[in-house]
Amino acid sequence: MTGETTVRTAVRFHGRSAQRETVRALLDGLRAHSGHLVVTGEPGLGRTALLQWAARSFRAGSVLHLGPAADRRAPATAEELLGTLRAAAGEAPLLVCVDDAHLWDAPARAALGRAAEILHTGGRIGLLLSVAGHRAVDPEYARLPVVRLDPLAPSHADALLDDVTDGATAPAVREQLLAEAEGNPALLLALVRRLSPAELRGLRPLPTPLADAGTLAAVAGRALSGPSPDAHDLLLTVSAAVRASDGPDVDTGLVLDALRHLRPEPAPAPAADPLPEVLAGAGDRLRFHSPLLRRTVHATAAPDRRRAAHRALADVLEAGGHRLPALLHRSWSLSGRTPVARLADRLAALAADGTVPASPRLRTKAYARAAELTADGAARAERYTAAAEQALLAGRPDRARPLLAAARGCAAPAAVRGRAELARGMAELRDGPVGDAHQSLLLAASLLAADAPADAATATLAAAVAAWAAGDLPACLAALSPGPVGPPRPPGPVRRPQAPGRSPDPVRDHRVGMRALLEGRLDRAAPSLEQVVERGRTDDRPEALLRSASAALLLGKVDAARRAGARALAAARQLGSDALVPQALEYLAYAELRAGRHSQARVHAEDGLRTALRAGQRNTAAHHRAVLALAASIEEEPQAVARHVEAALATARRHGLAQAATLAEWAAARADLGRGRPHDAADRLGLLVLPGPGRGHFAVWRLAVPCFVEAAVLAGRPEDTHEVLTDFAGWAAFGADPQAAAQLARCHALLAPQDRADDLYLRALARHDEAGGDFERARTALLYGKWLRRRRRPREARGRLGTALAGFDRCGAGVWAAQARAELRALGAAPQARGAGTLTRLTPQQLRIARHVAEGATNREVALTLAVSTRTVDYHLRKVFAALGVRSRLELARMVEQAEQDQGAGRSEKTGAQP
Repeated sequence: MTGETTVRTAVRFHGRSAQRETVRALLDGLRAHSGHLVVTGEPGLGRTALLQWAARSFRAGSVLHLGPAADRRAPATAEELLGTLRAAAGEAPLLVCVDDAHLWDAPARAALGRAAEILHTGGRIGLLLSVAGHRAVDPEYARLPVVRLDPLAPSHADALLDDVTDGATAPAVREQLLAEAEGNPALLLALVRRLSPAELRGLRPLPTPLADAGTLAAVAGRALSGPSPDAHDLLLTVSAAVRASDGPDVDTGLVLDALRHLRPEPAPAPAADPLPEVLAGAGDRLRFHSPLLRRTVHATAAPDRRRAAHRALADVLEAGGHRLPALLHRSWSLSGRTPVARLADRLAALAADGTVPASPRLRTKAYARAAELTADGAARAERYTAAAEQALLAGRPDRARPLLAAARGCAAPAAVRGRAELARGMAELRDGPVGDAHQSLLLAASLLAADAPADAATATLAAAVAAWAAGDLPACLAALSPGPVGPPRPPGPVRRPQAPGRSPDPVRDHRVGMRALLEGRLDRAAPSLEQVVERGRTDDRPEALLRSASAALLLGKVDAARRAGARALAAARQLGSDALVPQALEYLAYAELRAGRHSQARVHAEDGLRTALRAGQRNTAAHHRAVLALAASIEEEPQAVARHVEAALATARRHGLAQAATLAEWAAARADLGRGRPHDAADRLGLLVLPGPGRGHFAVWRLAVPCFVEAAVLAGRPEDTHEVLTDFAGWAAFGADPQAAAQLARCHALLAPQDRADDLYLRALARHDEAGGDFERARTALLYGKWLRRRRRPREARGRLGTALAGFDRCGAGVWAAQARAELRALGAAPQARGAGTLTRLTPQQLRIARHVAEGATNREVALTLAVSTRTVDYHLRKVFAALGVRSRLELARMVEQAEQDQGAGRSEKTGAQP
């Protein structure tokens, strides 16, 4: 070590807003009543820091800190302890902070846990406990409410690193620090302290390993103190086995067989003894409660014993025919880091062999280990690059970036450097500034052009996608300009066979069609893009299916986009390509949104948001949040709209995501319009659609024009709409948006003189009947009904408003349904609460699940239809039963059937009332 960096104290909490909100609710409640809460998390995640924050934030009374008491006179029962606390509190609220409550002896834990349960009997006492998360919660505390601290998200860990180093960390060093810390703030700070200022700035090489045994042990503290030799061997074998596993757990049989190789002398069977408290067993799987402790066990073990554990695992796996994980363990059983050419070649060959069953995550480890054992600089760079490609497929950009940094440090030919730049650009496209991604991808295309034209074509198309996301039309057109292209291959080193009869150049079709579309030449765009869509009907690769879904969306073929997106989702999940799952869900969500099916779009976007955040794809997450904001904008959820808009814009502004920003701003404006605030909506939308430097994304702003026209007319500013309406008429004629023709007729009706408006509204409704989509048709019916009422035609107005209400109820548009009800009340025809109205208590996803169940689908069938987990369906179905007061699926089916009949009858009555 060449020196240490002095780490200044972080000036603010990072990434704990939800946990602090829960603790804040406890503190605020102490003004009126008692309360209790348990904070848990693995070592280093900030349990003590959260308790200290709570103590500093509590202003309503005094704070008492309790620790494990050695005093024999300490209260022995819950009643005695509670009496002591009440005496300390007096008449004021009291916050009692108990850090590391799991360290109390059993009688004291029993007294403390029981005291927490009977706090409500009097006084205003808050009990805030912290317990270790690396072990099961003690039974004395098991009934208390828990708030769990998880590892920091990459963005929050990045902010913490900037906070404590004043942003002085070199980019490559930053990537390695964040990857090595794995979201543990204490470990991140310990790693920074370990480095000298020169190492932090990238002026000197980093120590290897970066997180050494001493650093990990210091953060783990006393959590691993004193295991027996047998228990230590069990812990070491589990920690070693996880290194070549696809997840955090391993097969118990593998561990037991390896232990028999490791300890051939007679010994008690490990399964017969209680598991060490840091391990958890579930069925035939074993795992550590804490990833940090798993790493610490492995790093602090005696080197000879650690190598012996890997050797034992290799022997067992080889006997079972598991070649790749066996060879990985064999490589870790070697002493030192001396390059071993033959072993490195075998590892790289197995990782590249598509017939070897292995996930992208396991292939990442194999390639990275092969690179470590490789002496030749070019081969080492190629293997680090291949490892990074696989890490991206596995949805781990945080792992890919340090691997790419290692590849950059090796001399390599242009083709390898081009692949590394392509991987770097794809990582930035999903989780970084898209302007940087665009430049990286263009550089990759130039490096790959001579030796790998297929990869160059893939990089060029990705550069156009990056420019699209940034809203940079000239850069997008430039990237799509004619150039040499070749047959594409899926990213990563694992080749998949090409299907017979497939066009040899699908990337060229996509580029040509996309450019023609942006230039307004639909006659040239359609044939090329339709080739891409058609290819998706027979292709089974997720990358090709995603291209098919994208092309279908460009052409406005939303049903084809849904089919291709659903197949891409299934293919990505089957192959373990976690990086592609959020993108498939994004295309599905956009397709449902374009079709006016907001509830379905919301289901896909919710799932997509979860998977994007798990895969470290903040840019993809921002797009899903924008879709969620648009879906929520038609419902009675203004807080949800604001929350999703704020989160989407936070990422969009940092990373230059013009498309996501435009969609989010449109959602906020549409929510204003739905709640009867046309002036606010017109102000927001004017910035998006009117000409000027602040106009929204070139491919999205036209979608917001109908909302702007409606808001401007209602706000008394119809003159602002003429120029954009001319542009929108061209867009409607283009044919890429199935709703545009009906929306254009509605806009003309809003602006037309009285003698023409009637016919234009009727024309708009007829176009809606052709295009489908409950929400947009109901909006037109609502505006027509308002117009009729103001023209003193109440009988006709009542029919149109009733139709609008039924449409809004059907698609869950609660905020717009409220407008329709208000108009009906103004006519003296307030709707009665009927079966259909009962279903409006459900959220859109609950309504969709209820309808599927009412049709006889099982929970599993519903999950497959909606592309969500069975657990998600179970959760929402319980909410449906509670909201509707039903107890069986039969009752639910009857209620849904009655609601549909009532809704249909209502529509018939209102339609029959027309002149």
